[in-house]
Amino acid sequence: MAHPSQLGFQDAASPVMEELLHFHDHTLMIVFLISTLILYIILAMVTTKLTNKYILDSQEIEIVWTILPAMILILIALPSLRILYLMDEINDPHLTIKAMGHQWYWSYEYTDYENLTFDSYMIQTQDLTSGQFRLLETDHRMIVPMESPIRVLVSAEDVLHSWTVPALGVKMDAVPGRLNQTAFVISRPGVYYGQCSEICGANHSFMPIVVEAVPLEYFENWSSLMLKEI
Repeated sequence: MAHPSQLGFQDAASPVMEELLHFHDHTLMIVFLISTLILYIILAMVTTKLTNKYILDSQEIEIVWTILPAMILILIALPSLRILYLMDEINDPHLTIKAMGHQWYWSYEYTDYENLTFDSYMIQTQDLTSGQFRLLETDHRMIVPMESPIRVLVSAEDVLHSWTVPALGVKMDAVPGRLNQTAFVISRPGVYYGQCSEICGANHSFMPIVVEAVPLEYFENWSSLMLKEI
């Protein structure tokens, strides 16, 4: 999860997020090289006493600064398109969960089970216990099995919301009357925090998302207990 003074992304917990981190580093290096070149040219023009009155009419330079940016854009676009296709690909999910946004909480429905639904509210500051995080903890976590393809159907009951978990590389708009979907595979067990990322009213900051990835046998035990409670 995020920590104070953090400059980069959170640690990747899914293959898609790992690809996004690689793409970020790839693009950042290109931006750094371009910035260095432009800065060098500016300094050279400011400090040198030598000038060339024909430089603005050079066809060779015009060809270079036309072709080179196009090549750079291609180097950025191709990896980006690959990741977009990976994010849209949903193949035979082992579990489907429907996440509904409300003002100001989330409700979850495990569609592969009968009547396995619950609401997830933020735990108030005065009710937090030792080790819990302010504005991030919920009374019910979304429990999923690790190393399994998970599909999440996202919608909203009232206004626009956005179901976002940065460590998983997931951000999906929750639109009333529309059912969007996303998918992910969590690589390791852990607890991953997110928040609504679409301004949705007075308590927009108080509807966190908590996803807990556990081994498959623990998930089966949890689902059995939840069904008994219901």
